[in-house]
Amino acid sequence: MDRLLRVPLAASDAAPAQLRRSRSLRWLLVVALVVLAHGAIVRWVEQAMVGFGAGDKPMTERLEVAFVRSLAPSAEPTPAPAARRMPQRGAARARVPMPAASAPPPPVVEPPAEPQPVVPEVPLASTPPAPPIAESAADAAAPAEAASAAPAVAPAPGMAAAPAFEWPPSTRLTYRLKGNYRGEVHGTARVQWVRIGERYQVHLDVAIGPSFAPLMARRMTSDGVLGDAGLVPQSYDEITKLPFQSPRRAAMSFSPQAVTLANGSQRDSLPGMQDTASQFVQLTWMFTTKPELLKVGNTVTLPLALPRRVDRWNYDVVGEERLETPLGALDTFHLKPRRAEVRPRGELSAEVWFAPTLQYLPVRIRIQQDEDTFVDLVMDAAPLQAAPDAAPR
Repeated sequence: MDRLLRVPLAASDAAPAQLRRSRSLRWLLVVALVVLAHGAIVRWVEQAMVGFGAGDKPMTERLEVAFVRSLAPSAEPTPAPAARRMPQRGAARARVPMPAASAPPPPVVEPPAEPQPVVPEVPLASTPPAPPIAESAADAAAPAEAASAAPAVAPAPGMAAAPAFEWPPSTRLTYRLKGNYRGEVHGTARVQWVRIGERYQVHLDVAIGPSFAPLMARRMTSDGVLGDAGLVPQSYDEITKLPFQSPRRAAMSFSPQAVTLANGSQRDSLPGMQDTASQFVQLTWMFTTKPELLKVGNTVTLPLALPRRVDRWNYDVVGEERLETPLGALDTFHLKPRRAEVRPRGELSAEVWFAPTLQYLPVRIRIQQDEDTFVDLVMDAAPLQAAPDAAPR
C-alpha cells in the first residue's frame, strides 16, 4: 500500500518541474523571435536608406556651424532669381543681402510694353586671385562701382530690380520617423545643409529605435563646391552602425569625367550628378531657380550615383497637397519616382513633398517597398538656420 501511494506522489512532484521547463522554453522562443524580428527590421531599413557599399575610407570631417534662428513660412513662394552668370576668377563679387526668412518677397512691377535697351555689363574691380575652386551660382551678376571712372547704369524707369539668386544660409531640418515592417518602426532623422563660402556639405542622419540605444544608425555626408548648375559633389561618405557589429563604411569620389563607386569601380560622370545626401538639396535648388518645374504632370530627371550603381531617376510631379506641420498647414508639391513595370524584387522608392513657401525644403520623405513596408519621415519642428555667411565653429 505504501508503495502504491508513493508512485502517484512522485509523479505529482515531477509535474511542476516539467511545467517550469516548458514555460522556460516558450519564453526563450519568444525572445528569439523578438531578436529575429528586430534583426529583420534593421536589415530592411538599412536597405531602405538608398544604396549601400563597403569601403575602408574614413568619414569626411564635418563642418559645424551654429544654428541661431527659426525659419518661418513666407506669404508667397520665393520668386525666381534674375539671370545669373559666373564671375571671373579674381573679380570682386557683389552679394545681394538675403532678406529675413519670414519676410514676404518684394513686389514685381510689370515692365512697360515697349522694348528696353540692352544694358552693357560694367567691369568689376579686381582683387587678389582667389583659390582655384569652382565658383558659386550664388555670385549673381550685379552693377558695381568700377575701379575706373565707368558710369553706373540705373534701372530703366518703371522696372524693379529682380532679386539675384543667393544660396540660403546653413539650415537644419529634423524629422520624426515611423513606418511598418511586420509591425511598427520608429526613429528620428536629420538633414543639415552647411555652406561656408563656396564649399558645402549635406549631412543626412537616420536612427531606428530609441535615441539612447538605436537598433541602427547611419550617417551620410556629401562634400563639394557650389557651381553654376547647383551642387558639385566631390566626395560622399557613409557609415552604418549596428549593435554588436563593427561599423560599415562606404565612400565615393567624383571627378568631372568619372565617379568611383564604393567597390572601386568607375562609371562615367553625368552632368548634374548627385549622391544620396545631396539629391534633396539639389532638387530644392532646381525648384528655387526654375519654379515652373513644379507643375502637376511635369517630370524632373536627376542623375544619381549610389554606392553600388549609377542611374537616372525620373520624379513625376503627381499633385499638390496641404500637409499639417508644426508650422501649420503648408502647401506642398508631391514628387514620386516613376517605377518600371519590371523591376528588381524589393526595389525601394522615395517620394518627396517640397514646400514652396518654406524655401522649397522637403518637409516629408517616404521610402517605400510596398503598401505594407515603408518608412515615413515627417518634419517635426521649424527648420533652424545659421546667420548668413556664418563661420565654422
